[in-house]
Amino acid sequence: MSTAILTGPPVPGSSLEGDLRSLGFDVRVSPGTEETAALLASVPATDRVAVVDTRFVGHVHSLRLGLTDPRFPAAAIPGALTAQPGARGALTRALTGSLAENPLSAPVSRAGGDGALETSPRSGTLQAPLPDRLAEALVADGTAVHRPELGSLVATVPEDPQGRNEARQAVAAVDDEAVRLRSAVKARDGFFTTFCISPYSRYLARWCARRGLTPNQVTTASLVTALIAAAAAATGTRGGFIAAGALLLLSFVLDCTDGQLARYSLQYSTMGAWLDATFDRAKEYAYYAGLALGAARGGDDVWALALAAMVLQTCRHVVDFSFNEANHDAVSNTSPTAALSDRLDSVGWTVWVRRMIVLPIGERWAMIAVLTAVTTPRIVFYALLAGCSFAACYTTAGRLLRSLTRKASRTERATRALADLADSGPLAEAVARAGRRLVRALPAMAPPVIALLGGAALVTTAALAEHGSYAPVAAAVLYVITSGLAVARPLGGPLDWLVPPVFRAAEYGAVLAFAVRADTAGALPAAFGLVAAVAYHHYDTVYRIRGGTGAPPRALVRAIGGHEGRILAVALLAALVTAEDFTIALTALALAVALVVLVESIRFWVSSAAPAVHDEGEPA
Repeated sequence: MSTAILTGPPVPGSSLEGDLRSLGFDVRVSPGTEETAALLASVPATDRVAVVDTRFVGHVHSLRLGLTDPRFPAAAIPGALTAQPGARGALTRALTGSLAENPLSAPVSRAGGDGALETSPRSGTLQAPLPDRLAEALVADGTAVHRPELGSLVATVPEDPQGRNEARQAVAAVDDEAVRLRSAVKARDGFFTTFCISPYSRYLARWCARRGLTPNQVTTASLVTALIAAAAAATGTRGGFIAAGALLLLSFVLDCTDGQLARYSLQYSTMGAWLDATFDRAKEYAYYAGLALGAARGGDDVWALALAAMVLQTCRHVVDFSFNEANHDAVSNTSPTAALSDRLDSVGWTVWVRRMIVLPIGERWAMIAVLTAVTTPRIVFYALLAGCSFAACYTTAGRLLRSLTRKASRTERATRALADLADSGPLAEAVARAGRRLVRALPAMAPPVIALLGGAALVTTAALAEHGSYAPVAAAVLYVITSGLAVARPLGGPLDWLVPPVFRAAEYGAVLAFAVRADTAGALPAAFGLVAAVAYHHYDTVYRIRGGTGAPPRALVRAIGGHEGRILAVALLAALVTAEDFTIALTALALAVALVVLVESIRFWVSSAAPAVHDEGEPA
């Protein structure tokens, strides 16, 4: 329950009390500061409280933005302040301080009969509205107060009747519902999403809001639709492929709608951000599997292409995640490359071209859907691999140039995030401890070079050696050593953000190579399942870091071996068992990893007390 305390006597003709009730507040009226303090103390400590000046004039959406956003402990707009339970103590101290400063002026900041500001009996000077003074006191006390961008929306406390009339005219001149609909659309998105989806999906979001649907329900509907699309593709018939393409596009429309619904109704949550991000990956990769199953029904084995597409797309994401985390709060984060990008942004058409060539999720899913309907799964994967390869080269080259030309100092938070993204297990940790002194003497570029050499040797050996050979086992042991040396010192170098994506490419690529060399039915689908389970763990790590909750517990990482332990286990299995038994072993390993990471992940997100977030994420 939320409570709004109106400070001062009611203003004739004001709709403020009704507006607050429409936003879900229980409204109470306080004539002065002392009464406000008493009302605040009577509200349960677990409830949100808003303090609003009775003379407030503004749009309902201004109040919604300022008082109902769950992401911030405290927020304010002119004439209104809100505090969630985490900031209630600071609000009480601020209100106590206001009383101490004006012991004789309980009616401070209340309107007279004509609606004008009263003066302080103590100083004879005009007083700012009580909510504004409380907001300043909260900041002085060390509590961050969010102030939303209102744009053309009105939020003001008029000082006299003329000002009140002018404010009401300003409110009437702006359609806050139109503003609310526009602001529901993500500010930065791809061309296809911006011009082909958002013009109508925002109205679908409003329709959902008016019927009480939540973003999480829409997210789940999007997942179910995508899974039905995957099942349709798995039929292997032309009708099934056409239905799959149409359903995939519908799933994407719902995927856009859930975020727009969250922004429209300010229904942000930690779990919602996690579901939205996780389900996006689950939908796309399940669709890949559906296409592979459908192709197999027609006698075309494309599992290797499906797994390669998943590996490439996941590695693209890890490059983005790792680079962004490394530079999340970098000091002096400038470079000539970034300056060139800023200049190109001033030329409108280049913005859309650069967004489209990286094949973001909208363009990618549209391409997949259309090609599914009119061609074959093999052509779909060829196009997907070609497009994603070009996009990966383009984006990675830009990040490399920025990293090499910028003069930046990474923070401890960044190096810790990169270490968590590395996903090092007990074997790599032991090597890191043993080789710490050696690595300290190496140049700044050493960690990514060491990781790349070890990963390249592993994947190359796995791809060339026959099934049953011990050469990949030796390469896996070398990979354990290089993986430990790569993380033996804090990842604060200019290119150290490359270490996690190199590890991902090495692990996923080696599993793909081992499955191909096994050359038996079921090996590639089993490898697909293993990579999907491990990729889920890596995405989960990213979303926990982004949500401010920290990486998964080290016990979980050690339990599933770390990236180097898993690849050593797969190499040993490939050397010791037959191709048929290797398929069974991969399946068992995939199920074990999936069970462990899913149980811990679901337990964490369901019980997480993390603050509400809304992650705009990457358009990819």
